[in-house]
Amino acid sequence: MKRLIVVCLALLATCNVFGWGQKGHDVVAYIAENHLTPEAAQRVAEVLGGRSLVYYANWMDNASHTPAYAHTKTWHYMNIDEGETLETQPRHPKGDVLTAINGIIKHIEKGKLSKEEEFDELRMLIHLMGDMHCPMHAGRSTDLGGNRVKVLYFNRETNLHSIWDSSLVESAHNWSYSEWQFQLDRVSEEFATQMQQGTIEEWFTQTVAIAKKIYEVTPEGYKVSYDYINAMAPVIEQQLLLGGLRLAGVLNNLYGAK
Repeated sequence: MKRLIVVCLALLATCNVFGWGQKGHDVVAYIAENHLTPEAAQRVAEVLGGRSLVYYANWMDNASHTPAYAHTKTWHYMNIDEGETLETQPRHPKGDVLTAINGIIKHIEKGKLSKEEEFDELRMLIHLMGDMHCPMHAGRSTDLGGNRVKVLYFNRETNLHSIWDSSLVESAHNWSYSEWQFQLDRVSEEFATQMQQGTIEEWFTQTVAIAKKIYEVTPEGYKVSYDYINAMAPVIEQQLLLGGLRLAGVLNNLYGAK
């Protein structure tokens, strides 16, 4: 029993490298589902064996802890250090979220994947598009994306990365993932189309800018309170919405009518 507890604690300690908690990834996936073209929705369902985007939204977080997918652990983020940009920051030799997403898109576009390979690639794409919009996944390598920035969350000791993955989402609104979608996804098709314009790099650069602002207002030892949650809730809402809209845009380009 003692060994089991130690193993569980070790696994919990490693979870902070991953993006949005389960709720956030479910929200991104469900928003995307509601913006798929009929052609894309049908093809995506075929690749996923009839399952929804939400069903597999968190699959990669679990898979990355297994030997078969251990090589994907660094794919969930790309650290941008202070004073660096997307162009100047040295890339992780084992890959990052941008390399992974662009690679997956190219693989699916070529149409040469086996059924099993495309199944894996699509499940990863669903998850990584959410990670790319999670601010601390563009955090600094010097503090492991905010994991070393200690903060107090209503007097509970935690870290900056952790609160942006899950705590702030849950505190901002006590909604189910479907309620999040219902409340956030009230945009016109014109707005959705506009937000889907641009490149993966341009979208991630926006996340980098948000991360920089978060560092500025959340120094080491910061005591998070209701004022902070109220100030950051619109940022969370924006990023979850954009993640969903852009995931839909990517999938429509890959699987929609040509």
